[in-house]
Amino acid sequence: MNENCLQPLVLVVDDDESMRDSICCLLETERIPCRMFASAQEFLEFYLRTQSGCILLDIRMPGMDGMELLENLKEQGIQMPVIIITGHGDVSLAVRAMKQGAFDFIEKPFKAQDLLDRVRVALQSNQESSSSNLRQDGLRNAFEGLTSREMEIMEFVVTGSSSKVISIKLGISTKTVDVHRASIMRKLGVKNIAELVQKRLALLDE
Repeated sequence: MNENCLQPLVLVVDDDESMRDSICCLLETERIPCRMFASAQEFLEFYLRTQSGCILLDIRMPGMDGMELLENLKEQGIQMPVIIITGHGDVSLAVRAMKQGAFDFIEKPFKAQDLLDRVRVALQSNQESSSSNLRQDGLRNAFEGLTSREMEIMEFVVTGSSSKVISIKLGISTKTVDVHRASIMRKLGVKNIAELVQKRLALLDE
């Protein structure tokens, strides 16, 4: 299990054994790692928040069905892309699932290439989202590394205040302000005020 978490996986959740087998066989021929689950409960027992990839989820299953699992994942804040597998006549359910946060849906019977195309798009989306989250985590950690005085001065700096103005408002010397400004720029890895403003705005957009 630990080894699997190091690489993206397509997690196939479907109570139909023949469907699970055919999907995984198709994915493996394209060298796309997958894992099969016969129920939502079985999936939840395996899933780790550190896992990346995408989920292929049958919407109609005994016990906890696809919609209930999708809602469960949403409540837990899990953002792995979910592709709903729907049977004939279940398109309205699939549309409802999309409104609940599903990434895409595909109707049975489907063409192998259609499924592969959707899976690849979902995997790419997950990879981009993971990279973005890592950047945001790094940015947040950098800002948390600032002292309270540096945070105070930074807020003045990003609004365009000069060192002289800041020194007057805070009752400290201009030289002290400049020392803090240099420390802020170094800790945040920025070379100028424009980059500092961009990073500050990126943090506010979270």
